[in-house]
Order: sequence, then C-alpha cells, then structure tokens
Amino acid sequence: MKTTILSIAMVFIAVLTYAQDKNKKLTFDVNGKCAMCKERIEKAALNVKGVKYANWDIPSHQLSVIMDERKTDAMKIKTAIVAVGHDTKELKATEEAYNSVHPCCRYREDNSDDGATHKM
Repeated sequence: MKTTILSIAMVFIAVLTYAQDKNKKLTFDVNGKCAMCKERIEKAALNVKGVKYANWDIPSHQLSVIMDERKTDAMKIKTAIVAVGHDTKELKATEEAYNSVHPCCRYREDNSDDGATHKM
C-alpha cells in the first residue's frame, strides 16, 4: 500500500515538474521604429538562453517569441531588450541605453524634434 501511494505521488510530482512548456509561445509590445530596431530587438531576445525564435513586427510593435520555460521567462527577455534601448510595457530602458540607439530609432515622444524628418 505504501509503495502504491509513493509511486502515485512520484508520478504526480514528475507530471507537475514537466508541466512547464518546452516551446512556449508568447507575444508582447516592444517600442521601436525601423529595420535597425527590428534587428536589435530580435538579436537581444535570441541572446537570452532558452529563446528559440524571435520576430518583431514593425507596424504592430509586437515581439513574438518561442522559448523554453525551463531555461528562461518573459521578464528575462524583456530585461535584455531594455538593455539595448527599447521599452516594453513593464520595463523602460535607461536613458543611457535609449540614447545609444541610432537617432532614427528613437521613438519616445520627447525626442520627436531631434532633427529627423517626419511625415506630416
């Protein structure tokens, strides 16, 4: 009887441990403007251990990732992205990181008059 209960408990623990997704898909907002931003954002995400796929859509500002939940989480990916100068809804890049991006990549409203040409 003890062996049966112990076996059931071990199986239950194993199932719960394995419940984390090996290939979890998620999407979140990342601020940016252009193809240079796209390259920088995707590279930052892919450099996080456990991220298998990253694609940032310029018009929608949506970053789609496939990650191994056993190796990383969304906050680690977002932290890597803000480190290269791009804001997410939860985290904001430091002024130093933001100012390190190319002038055409600056997306914050307070920098809208930085000499870049704008369509009216």
